[in-house]
Amino acid sequence: MIESLAGLHERARQRLDPVHYDFFAGGAGAEVALAENERAFARLALRPRVLRGNDIRDLRSVLPGARAALPVFVAPTAFHRLAHPDGELATARATAAAGAVLISSMAATVAIGEVVAAARTVDPAAAVWFQLYLQRDPAVTEHLVRRAEAAGCTALVITVDSPVFGRRERDQRNGFHELPAGLTTANMQDLPGGPRDIDMSADFSWAHLARLRALTRLPLLLKGILHPADARLAVEAGLDGIIVSNHGGRQLDAAQATIEALPPIVSTVDGEIPVLLDGGVRRGSDAVIALALGATAVGLGRPVLWGLAAAGESGVRQVLDLIRTELDHVLALCGASRPAELSADLVVPRGCRC
Repeated sequence: MIESLAGLHERARQRLDPVHYDFFAGGAGAEVALAENERAFARLALRPRVLRGNDIRDLRSVLPGARAALPVFVAPTAFHRLAHPDGELATARATAAAGAVLISSMAATVAIGEVVAAARTVDPAAAVWFQLYLQRDPAVTEHLVRRAEAAGCTALVITVDSPVFGRRERDQRNGFHELPAGLTTANMQDLPGGPRDIDMSADFSWAHLARLRALTRLPLLLKGILHPADARLAVEAGLDGIIVSNHGGRQLDAAQATIEALPPIVSTVDGEIPVLLDGGVRRGSDAVIALALGATAVGLGRPVLWGLAAAGESGVRQVLDLIRTELDHVLALCGASRPAELSADLVVPRGCRC
């Protein structure tokens, strides 16, 4: 029997060190953006179609550098070994078994080569993308890109919403500023000049992104887009996709909820590149709402961490099985046989008489 996400969350909370739980669960500032990501979904309702002949459903999705069994990806989150000793290895195996795309964090506690290898012990064709922050030293950025390429990553995801670190009051209150002994940010070891911390900078521009584009043939996606004008610039810059995201509410506490930012971005992009979304997705109905509003796939962040902390690899698999089951169920109830058949007219504000 698949446990509920709420049950996994509670088990994770009980098992985690409270400081580490706060690191995973917390957001920036007063955590308004964190809460709004979920509340914004609750303000929307589905208006299903009927008698559509949808007895056989197909959840498969084509993404840059990936053919996934469902339109779901595991969003990049840091420090999985704080949640479980197997850390990102367990997450990689479970994600590959589910046929989903894993975006492995630059702040992982397992190096990207080991993460990809773990995924491919389960599925030789498993798609693993590497999440990257541009670094002030271009040699470090290039080294990380080459490392991801050598590992067999099939795309790079550039997080662009972090010119500075978010002010996370739970971490400040708890004094959580570094990993415990025995854990490292594994991807930041063995770099030019030696081990480094991840370096944020407000100096980066579209010109830096153009240099990165010239550096690799891997598909590039930008993560952290909320403004339609930036989505348009991403298309014009030759990017392969964007991820509508507010960093799980961990950067700008005044940021718009991602599901509210999605429709104008989809309109602006107009099908030229895939538009993905993360932030606040907790149920299959949330996924269907986002897909109907134009997302190509949706990401799960904290739910995966709760599964990992609660039951390791099995817990992550439970989370992904749950979202798959719910997504298929809601798709059927909305009269669709595949995500591409969903459309924006199926989504209305809750309470609307339209």
